[in-house]
Amino acid sequence: MARFGTSLLLLNLLIIIHTSESATARPSNSNPTTDFIKSSCRATRYPVLCVQCLSGYATVIRHSQRQLAITALSVSISRTQSCASFVHNLGQATRIKKSREHRAVQDCIENMADSLDRLRRSVHELGRTGQAGGQEFVTHMSNVQTWVSAALTDQDTCLDGFAGPRFDENLKANIKLRVVNVAQVTSNALALVNRFASSSSHRKS
Repeated sequence: MARFGTSLLLLNLLIIIHTSESATARPSNSNPTTDFIKSSCRATRYPVLCVQCLSGYATVIRHSQRQLAITALSVSISRTQSCASFVHNLGQATRIKKSREHRAVQDCIENMADSLDRLRRSVHELGRTGQAGGQEFVTHMSNVQTWVSAALTDQDTCLDGFAGPRFDENLKANIKLRVVNVAQVTSNALALVNRFASSSSHRKS
């Protein structure tokens, strides 16, 4: 799988997100910055999850639609990476006797790897919109929207591989729980990307 370089700012953001997700989140009082996140999350399909994922990064996001979208994608990257590792480890630990189950697990791992690759490309591309305007901005955002949509499709395709009654129910349930969460987070990220793309104030973000 190809790896794409990111700027130091984006790399630091990923490190912050990885560290923050490993810690126990503490509830914070409402303030203008968290209110901005809550308001923005209303545009997503899973607003409660959106707020849960992003409220811990209020000091990074501030009131920037662009930074909100970057952070949402970075959270999706972190969750996708964790899910891919989980599916891989589960496949290794579980004695899969049926070739169909083995193939479904391997396909899921490949789909999650593709999804992760596209999300990383999207963060890198979104990072290039800072100084862009006009058609250049439109081109960058079109690429981001295409790649995030494809990443979401990869995640859904992973679940499609486990359709049917012949699979081990525990295996299917464990994978589905993780992948559904990742798909919901990615869906929210796409909604925030679309919101930023259509915002008339993007040049000020």
